[in-house]
Amino acid sequence: MDMQQIIEAVRRFEGALVVQPDEGSGLPELAWGDAFFYYAPDGVMPERTQPYGTIVTKNYPEDTRSDLDRPGRFRVNIHVGRDAMRLVEGDDPSEADTFVAHPLYGEAGWVAVVDPGSRTADRVLALLSDAHDAARARALRRQERR
Repeated sequence: MDMQQIIEAVRRFEGALVVQPDEGSGLPELAWGDAFFYYAPDGVMPERTQPYGTIVTKNYPEDTRSDLDRPGRFRVNIHVGRDAMRLVEGDDPSEADTFVAHPLYGEAGWVAVVDPGSRTADRVLALLSDAHDAARARALRRQERR
């Protein structure tokens, strides 16, 4: 599964917003080429809400253990909540097609997969759908409190 297939799948979720920073986006250069997934039915990137999923295509400062600077590699990151550790299959963040705790945010309920393939692709899409649904539920709760 490639990055574009994942992005297209997320775009089909009701109310999904996929942000792909590039040179003209006004977003930091470090994020260019990556993708950020939000629940935003109005099509506007939320200012005070973290994405529920991301795809990163390069190493970030303090986040180099997935070895993403090698050509063609990318990592899908998904917020799955407290049950994240039950999904973890390995402990090497550079191993492809394996669920690991996110190298920086695993304790906050994030899992990651480098280059999803035959073992993980279906589960990645299902977890992104679940994360989208959870983001929608949080947004609706916030609206009700206003």
